[in-house]
Amino acid sequence: MISSVIDVRDLHFSYCDVEAVRGITFTVSRGEILGFLGPNGAGKSTTIKVLTGQLSPGSGSVSILGKALARDDPEIQSRIGVCFEEKNLYNNMSARENLKFFAGLFGMKGYNPDALLRRVSLIEKADDRVSGYSKGMRQRLMIARAMVNDPDVLFLDEPTEGLDPVSSRSIRELILEQAQKGTAVLLTTHNMREADELSDRVAFICEGRIHVLDTPDNLKLKYGHRTARVKISEDGTVRQETISLDKSDAGDKLKKLVEHEGLLTIHTEEATLEDIFIRITGRGL
Repeated sequence: MISSVIDVRDLHFSYCDVEAVRGITFTVSRGEILGFLGPNGAGKSTTIKVLTGQLSPGSGSVSILGKALARDDPEIQSRIGVCFEEKNLYNNMSARENLKFFAGLFGMKGYNPDALLRRVSLIEKADDRVSGYSKGMRQRLMIARAMVNDPDVLFLDEPTEGLDPVSSRSIRELILEQAQKGTAVLLTTHNMREADELSDRVAFICEGRIHVLDTPDNLKLKYGHRTARVKISEDGTVRQETISLDKSDAGDKLKKLVEHEGLLTIHTEEATLEDIFIRITGRGL
């Protein structure tokens, strides 16, 4: 039994004199979604390119599914799915033709893509040319293409970048569904809200280094501050009070406000992953 589907140890990579990845270490287990979070230029996409065999690591070790990674390894590539931010579909083909073509690259003869097209809600447009697809439709087709070979490992680079809320929600549901099937997912994004929703663990990467790696809940407990915002109507005006829930007198203060006859609303708040990212790395997204 492979404990870690992706195992990265002290990985370095440089573009000429620019060190893009500076000694990062992490693992991803079967059925786990690891959110790789950071601003543009942090080293996220470079890491994925190394892990998918497009770039050779400068130093360190990488293993995928228990096997040491080599560049363009056909055995490993047959078991992974990749979806990059850049669209590289065949626009003059239909969605059905695209998926059949890529299935052929995996040696899957007689492949029927209809079940997968239904899964990404494109079956009714399956025979339309991709050139007429919206951005959200193309992105769903990209995700479908990454799943053609029913991968054990899925690499997703900014999968919902620039999409409308409906398309983004559809893709998030697909990612969760794939993880529930047992696929290990490495998701790079700078969308902290999306990462919070999807990720079992998150890694904060900035300037090529991982600054912290933990579950979103643990990070919020360790670095965040819980507050309650209470609005009270009093003497014809509305006032707001903010109470720190981490202080010992929080209960007494809340009780007093709740019993106030002018109570309007109470909202609890916790630190966002973006708040914590800024606190840890000293910069925003």
